[in-house]
Amino acid sequence: MTMSAASWRSDREAGAAAERAGLQGIQVASSVASSRERALRQRSEGRVRIAVSAFGGVTRLTDLAEGGALRARLPRGGPGLEAVIVNTAGGVACGDVFSIAATAGPGAHLTVATPAAEKVYRSDGPCADIHVRLVAEAGARLDWLPQETILFDRARLKRRYEIDLSATASFLSFEALMLGRLAHGDVMGEGHLEDHWRVRRDGALVFADALRLAGPVGALLARPAVAGGNRALATLLYVAPDAESRLEEARALLEGARCEAGASAWNGLLCVRLLAPDIETLRRDATSFLMAFRNAPLPRVWAT
Repeated sequence: MTMSAASWRSDREAGAAAERAGLQGIQVASSVASSRERALRQRSEGRVRIAVSAFGGVTRLTDLAEGGALRARLPRGGPGLEAVIVNTAGGVACGDVFSIAATAGPGAHLTVATPAAEKVYRSDGPCADIHVRLVAEAGARLDWLPQETILFDRARLKRRYEIDLSATASFLSFEALMLGRLAHGDVMGEGHLEDHWRVRRDGALVFADALRLAGPVGALLARPAVAGGNRALATLLYVAPDAESRLEEARALLEGARCEAGASAWNGLLCVRLLAPDIETLRRDATSFLMAFRNAPLPRVWAT
């Protein structure tokens, strides 16, 4: 059976058209799949800004702005004004972006806390980003007291803290990290963590600190020079006119601690580091220290 040149060309053109249609179908399917993947990877954003001022010796709210997944709640009672930052997203995942800004005006007293531990979940892509900006003006007192942050295996988190203080202001911060949930058998083997701190008094840099754990986090923590196998760590920072003079007091309060702890003072600030095998041990020692050092109860949300 013979085939004419015209028939051969017609069949070839039909085959090419079918191939093009097939490729277009694959491209459309791939585009749809990519769109679905992007939709599944849509993450949370949250912003909260709070400012307080003193009026006749009483601290009152002067500014509050909320956006996305972050909210601020202001429980009544207690000294000064207490703000509780709530993450309605239920945790932190890859690609999330959160920003928190808090300002205590001259003579005001502001305490910022969280209602529970913040959980950072496994990431299959970019790092989550948290930016905290804190300001305490002349004679103000600002306490930054969130509850611990728990990182799951393969979590990826970058945090930045920028603190600007007047020379006559008082600032106290406590940040605790738990790498894995040992009580649930979860161990953080891989992941990424960055913590960057910059503290300025009257515009001059007095404290710069950076922590970076990347890749085999579990193996890094097992090293004696890193954490000696401990999984819970915390830093307490106190910047105030009397900070250096309270060093011996701080060391005395740490004498009964079950976790590894140490305190040092310089540059008008006092720094306490804590290291423990689990968050329960660290939290018990930190709670005892904070209550005695502040000479005041912790935010009520810590007890719930």
